[in-house]
Amino acid sequence: MAKLELKNLNKTYTPKVIPVKDISLTVDDNQFLSLLGPSGCGKSTTLRMIAGLEEPTHGRILLGNEDITFKRPGDRNMAMVFQSYALYPHMTVYENLASGLKLKKTPHAEIQHRVKEVSQLLGLEDLLHRKPGQLSGGQRQRVAVGRALVRRAQVYLLDEPLSNLDALLRERVRADIKQIFATQKVPVVYVTHDQTEAMTLSTKVAVLNNGYVQQLDSPARIYNHPANLFVAGFVGSPQMNLLTLPCQTNYAVLGDSKIPLPDFPTVPPQIVLGIRPENVRIAQPEDQQTIRGQVYLVENLGMHNLVSVRVTGSDAAPLSVRALLPPDQSWSDEEITLALPPQNVHWFDVHSGDALHSTHSYPAS
Repeated sequence: MAKLELKNLNKTYTPKVIPVKDISLTVDDNQFLSLLGPSGCGKSTTLRMIAGLEEPTHGRILLGNEDITFKRPGDRNMAMVFQSYALYPHMTVYENLASGLKLKKTPHAEIQHRVKEVSQLLGLEDLLHRKPGQLSGGQRQRVAVGRALVRRAQVYLLDEPLSNLDALLRERVRADIKQIFATQKVPVVYVTHDQTEAMTLSTKVAVLNNGYVQQLDSPARIYNHPANLFVAGFVGSPQMNLLTLPCQTNYAVLGDSKIPLPDFPTVPPQIVLGIRPENVRIAQPEDQQTIRGQVYLVENLGMHNLVSVRVTGSDAAPLSVRALLPPDQSWSDEEITLALPPQNVHWFDVHSGDALHSTHSYPAS
């Protein structure tokens, strides 16, 4: 049983280049943590420090009760899956799977047992005598995962392992990875810029930006309760509608409509309203919180139409709202009324970007 802890981790290359800034988090046994964020946010550098490939400038890395901050990579009992597969092209699948165990001078019978066990788990039994050049991308990725699994490590580290696969194959291998690592019962740290991977694979997600953890939470809470504007805009596809609005007394003004504000301790002069396109719908007579607008763009997504609506009355500073609407109706170039359900609306501070919490909570949707 192992627990991975990062305490105030920092990596500084130069005074102006600090990719990781004071990151603290814990990954327990049987937890799958994704480090999610855009390029340059510090996620890969964090993973490399966990693996021992980079030394932190400040902070500590603990595995169980042991401080492994400056331990050599080979002594950490961790296994890593790389983005590029990193398979030996001159070796067979069997030899690739066994290579790490041979370096550790594992007995031959034990190597055979572990390779057989992992190849059955990953469906590689019929490929053991092939070389990487004779395999598809998905098969090579399974071999790379298998080489990590035969180690029986205390922690598994995966660095964007699906980014070289096409969309259909990525979906299939993603499902394989979820099932495989659910059986390992050890901490898994997964680096990705793909929110779909993070949300579907993880028990916990750390959203990173500019070297800082913006939010560390379950996928559901990150999606439904984003901590700030960055998380709200980065997680979710299509992206959340984020509108900067002026406030009047207890209302935010959106075009010709007044959107009631929750019971905030003080009402700011401006506020950011956020609502996901899938929560915006065609208004019904009973809806109280509505806006009107002109459709100017319709994107067919198959199961839905992504409809962009220019809000009526926002001519001075044109505002638009996107909604996911049923595909069985034509929405082209017409005026429509949309409902913004209060329980699905998020409010953010204009200056700090932090989510604003009212003294009254709407019931969960």
